[in-house]
Amino acid sequence: MTRVLIVKTSSMGDVVHALPAVSDMHRALPGLQVDWLVEAPFAAIPRLHAGVNQVLPLSWRKWRKSLFKPETRAAMSALRGQLRSQPYDAVLDLQGLLKSVLWGLQARGPLMGYDAGSIREPAASLFYRRKATVSRQLQAVERNRRLAAALMGYEMPTTQPDFGIAPPVGGWLAPPACAALIPCASRPEKLWPEAHWMAIGRRLLGAGLVPVVVWGNDEERARAERVAAGCDGVVPPFLTVADTAAVLGQARQIVGLDTGFSHLAAAFGAPTIGIYCDHEPGLAGITGPGRVASFGGRGQVPGLEQIMAQLDLHLAR
Repeated sequence: MTRVLIVKTSSMGDVVHALPAVSDMHRALPGLQVDWLVEAPFAAIPRLHAGVNQVLPLSWRKWRKSLFKPETRAAMSALRGQLRSQPYDAVLDLQGLLKSVLWGLQARGPLMGYDAGSIREPAASLFYRRKATVSRQLQAVERNRRLAAALMGYEMPTTQPDFGIAPPVGGWLAPPACAALIPCASRPEKLWPEAHWMAIGRRLLGAGLVPVVVWGNDEERARAERVAAGCDGVVPPFLTVADTAAVLGQARQIVGLDTGFSHLAAAFGAPTIGIYCDHEPGLAGITGPGRVASFGGRGQVPGLEQIMAQLDLHLAR
C-alpha cells in the first residue's frame, strides 16, 4: 500500500487517540502517504503529526443542520471532489459509526473497519470491504493501533504508543513558568467544583507555577475567570485549537477534566492529571509518554485530597 485515508472525524480526544496508529503505519510501511478526514474544529490535531500528508476538514456537525441549503450542498460537493480526486489503497474507518461510513464511502478506495462485534454501531460494519476483530475492552489508543495493524497487514507493535506530535508555536505567550487548568467540559455532569480548582491553582502558584485557566466559549470564560480570581491565575483571550495546543505544550503541569485538551496535553508528554466525573477512565483514560494519572468515574467524583496528593507527587519530581 502506498496511499491511505484515515477517517477519524471527532471528538478531539478520539482524534488524539488515533495518532499513534499513524506512527505505527510509517514504521511498518516506509513511504506510505497518509491523509486524514476530520471535523474542521479538530483539524489542527492531525496537522501536528509529520506523518500526515493532507488533512481534509469536514463540517458534518454544521452541515447536517442545513442539508438543503445551496451553500451546504456546494461545500459537501467540494469535499467529495477532494476525496475522489485520487485513489486510495485503503480507507480506514477508525471511528466505526454510520456517519463515518457515509463519508468514507465518498473516497475512491476500499472502506475497512471493525467487524460487527467490535463496533459501537454494528450496522456500520456492513459497508466495510475488509473487517477486523478488536476487543472493545481495550484502551482506545490500543484499539486504533490494533485495527490499523490488522487491516494494513503488519504485526501489532509491542512498543509504547508514539503520538508523533510536538507543540506548535502559538499566537499567545503564556507566562514562562506556568501550569494549565482545564475546568471546562461539554456537559455539566463532567464539571468539578470551582472551589477545588481554586485550591489546585493556589497549590501550583505556591510551587512557582502561574495557573493558566483554559476556556472555549462565553460560559466557559466566565467559569475560567472565577477560578483564576480565586488563585491569582491568568485567563488567556480566546485561543484557537492550535494556540491552545501551544500553551499546553509549554505548561509544566496540566490538571484537566475529561476533555480533548487534557488528552492532547498528555500526548505532548506533559505531566497530566485527568479528572473524570461522569465517565469511566478505564478505556479512555489519560495516556501519554509522561507522568499521567486518571481519577474518578461514573458517579465517582474525585475528592480534592485525592487530586492534591497526585499533584504533590508530580511537583516533587
